[in-house]
Amino acid sequence: MTNPPVIDFIDGEEPTELVIEDLVVGDGVEVAAGQTVEVHYLGVEFVSGEQFDSSWDRNESIEFPLRGLIQGWQLGIPGMKVGGRRQLIIPPHLAYGPAGGGHRLSGQTLVFVIDLLAVK
Repeated sequence: MTNPPVIDFIDGEEPTELVIEDLVVGDGVEVAAGQTVEVHYLGVEFVSGEQFDSSWDRNESIEFPLRGLIQGWQLGIPGMKVGGRRQLIIPPHLAYGPAGGGHRLSGQTLVFVIDLLAVK
């Protein structure tokens, strides 16, 4: 997949636990916890629907070890297969912590759509 996703506004209450939804199931290599992945991703705030980050906007995928990421990604990406697109809804305790935590996204429930390009 090369086209950026569109994240529809999600109606309802913010979830208190991680929500994982496969939008497209890949047919490539499956990610295990702690591996290094190459992804494209888009992130929006759950409440406002405002985009805060997108690798597509930079026209550049990103590669990183899962263990260095927020807990919602560490828990939400394993099991995904290359070629897949997954949506994660991540409550604050699995993202950047409670409000006032020092990060601009502290206290926010976050929605990410992630395309898995490769497992390294």
